[in-house]
Order: sequence, then C-alpha cells, then structure tokens
Amino acid sequence: MTTPVQGLHHLTAMCGDTQRNVDFYAGLLGQRLVKVTVNFDDPGTYHLYYGDEIGSPGTLMTFFPWQGAQKGKRGNGETAAFAYSVAPNALEFWKGRLEGMGLAYRETVRFAAPALVFADPDGFQVELIAEGEADVPRPRAASSVGPAHALRGFHSFTLWVERTETVRKLLVSSLGFSEVGTEPDIEGQRTRFKGSSSGVGLFIDVVERPGKARGTFGVGSIHHIALRTRNDAEQAEYRQQLTAQGYGVTPVQDRQYFHSIYFRDPSGILFEIATDAPGFGVDEAPEELGKTLKLPPWLEPRRTALESRLPALVNPEYGTQIGGPR
Repeated sequence: MTTPVQGLHHLTAMCGDTQRNVDFYAGLLGQRLVKVTVNFDDPGTYHLYYGDEIGSPGTLMTFFPWQGAQKGKRGNGETAAFAYSVAPNALEFWKGRLEGMGLAYRETVRFAAPALVFADPDGFQVELIAEGEADVPRPRAASSVGPAHALRGFHSFTLWVERTETVRKLLVSSLGFSEVGTEPDIEGQRTRFKGSSSGVGLFIDVVERPGKARGTFGVGSIHHIALRTRNDAEQAEYRQQLTAQGYGVTPVQDRQYFHSIYFRDPSGILFEIATDAPGFGVDEAPEELGKTLKLPPWLEPRRTALESRLPALVNPEYGTQIGGPR
C-alpha cells in the first residue's frame, strides 16, 4: 500500500447567495476568506475558500455559489455534515453567539465528546465538536472570534451510505485510515475512521442507513470531500493504486493552489485527493489573501468580462467590493 493518507484537506459544496455565504463563514464563524477565485470548470461562478490565516489543509471549506439553483436534498451517497474542532471550553461561547444571531442549535455527544449541531443559511449541517488539544495550524491575525474560541479546523466529515463496507474497504485497505469505533446514531450506525497524521482534520464518520433514499444534488449539497497528500509523487502513487483497484480515477487536475485527482466510491461519494502544495500564497502575499479576485493565468485575458458577470461581494475583513458592475 502507498503512504497512508494524512487526513482531510478540504470540503467543496454548493451554496446559494454569495454575500450571505461570506457573511456566515467569514463573519459569524470567524474564518478567513483566504481566496476569491472562480470555478475553473465554470468560470462564470465564484469559488470561495475559507480557512485559517493561510488556508492550511484541514481547515478549508470551499463553495460554488449558484444563486437561484434548485435546492438539494440530503440522502445516501453523499456527505451529510461537516464538523469543526473547538476547544473543550468553547461551546458556551458558541451557544451565546448562535443565540445572539437567532440561530437554533441542538446539543449532542459524538464518541463521548460534546457537540453543537446547527444549520447554515443554505441548510448545511454544521457541527462544533469539543475534543482534543489540536491547535489551529495558523491562527487568525484578525477575527471576530477570539483565539480561545476559534474554530481550529475540521474535526470530521459525516457520510451517509447504504452500506459501510464499501467505504471501509476504500479508507482502510486503500488509503491507510484506521477504524476507531462505532456508536448508535439517530440515522443509523456511525463508524469512525482516522487518518494517519496528527492535528486537525483527521476523521471521517460513516453512517449506515440501509433502505433510505439517495440524496439529490443542489443548493445545500456537498459536492465532494478532499483528502490530503503531501506532494505530487505520493498523489501519483495513489492514482496508480486506485486505478488498478477499479476506482476510475481522473487525470491530475491543476487547481492552481493544489493538484487534484477525483474518483467515486461505490457508495456514491465523490472523493478528491489533493496535494498540500503549492498553497494559497502562490499568487498573492499572505496579507493580501481574500482582497481581490484571483484568476489562473489561462483565464486572466478574460478578467474584465468575468468580473462583470460575477455578483458583487464584500469581504467583511476589508470592506471592499469584489466582482459585479462598477
């Protein structure tokens, strides 16, 4: 087997209103909007990246906003929830912050760790899990949430599937995750798998829901989950191995800030394996992240046309407009 996968790299989802999304993740949750670019496969649409100060792997939440698109419906064969790690004493702060914004939440326990569960404006299930001592890879320099209560990065992604076994085979046998436990869940049986690294972004939870309906993709749906690999050489090994195992892996895609391969598990979940490098400083200085629209070299000649088509957004950290008519 190749070198075990380190853990979680990022999550990519489809949201509706662009500014509402920015206000929730950069405003309420205190994440940094580390990159404003476009969907390289559909450059008339934004691709927004949120994370820690520099967008470290394991902290990255990314969105494609498609305003007016049909609402998705959660079901088997997709990622149903994502959880951030917070300090053990941070949940009271977050209860007050959510209540102050008029947002409902429920309290639960995941593998003995207390957690809050709530929804974002598009209906994504967001979770905060108070567990462990992992620090934020690169803490925020300026945020509406102080360092004691800040999101540290991802804790886990929750997948809904017909049968756990197909995902177990991929994660354990092919990618080097370890199975760490099971517990009852309101949706079925929850099984947790852990990547081989330390720090944030280590866990995938798989909830088995036999006989339940499959999800339908739309606004409020998660498109894919991305796992971490250190470099291009390791990624090439994964591609060769997974292809030999019949996963139908794509060629390597240049995503400007990392390189990616994609494949779908028999359960229906779309996976990506992304490299840690080159990172978000490849086209702008760290202090400039999120201030302007960044385009890859092959789209730069179309900048004026693209900017005029994109809806205006304001990054609350800087207060300046990006995109839209001037």
